[in-house]
Amino acid sequence: MVRKLAPYAGAFKVGYALTLQHGLDVLDVLRDEGAERIFLDLKFHDIPNTVGRAVKEAASRGVWMMTLHIAGGPAMLTAAVEEAKFLDPAKAPLLMGVSILTSLDQHFLTDHLGVTRTLEDHMVYLSTLGVECGLDGVVCSVHEIVPIRKAIGRKIIVTPGIRPAQGEKHDQQRVGDARTALDAGADYLVIGRALTSTDDPVQALRDLGIESEEWQAV
Repeated sequence: MVRKLAPYAGAFKVGYALTLQHGLDVLDVLRDEGAERIFLDLKFHDIPNTVGRAVKEAASRGVWMMTLHIAGGPAMLTAAVEEAKFLDPAKAPLLMGVSILTSLDQHFLTDHLGVTRTLEDHMVYLSTLGVECGLDGVVCSVHEIVPIRKAIGRKIIVTPGIRPAQGEKHDQQRVGDARTALDAGADYLVIGRALTSTDDPVQALRDLGIESEEWQAV
């Protein structure tokens, strides 16, 4: 899959499915096959010391970008940021904050978590907190890009849940098409099943609304 998609992808996102089965050594295997940049999406949420050590380990594996749950709080986020400062700037991973997963909606946020803010307001609040603690950027769906961009300025925005305009949502609630995300201000797009399930990635990207000159920007 990496060999097939490397000419069209700016990075490869790796999660639990690979790392739990094969350990972090799998990153070296993927890199050998053409994954020049690896986005380690394990969404760390733990005590500050543990997350700080996780950042150090990810950096030692050459990870380009990684995720942390902003709900872990300022102390946890600061520990991650401080650990990254000890690293060679060329080797420090980009730290991306996750606030509300794209599989969740307002009903879950209010009725199950007891959060009284609207989903958008809560994401803006958490995203602002994350960048104030020193994160390089945040993860958000197409629907929240504009208000979050206004709140965090030129920090990085990564947008998952990218689907064709009439595509299936699968297990996600807040999805959108690539053209809308890029025009709204996303820096990077996470494209999963729309690419991994096709034999023609060029056509799949065109179907998503991405032109050839934009391939390496997503």
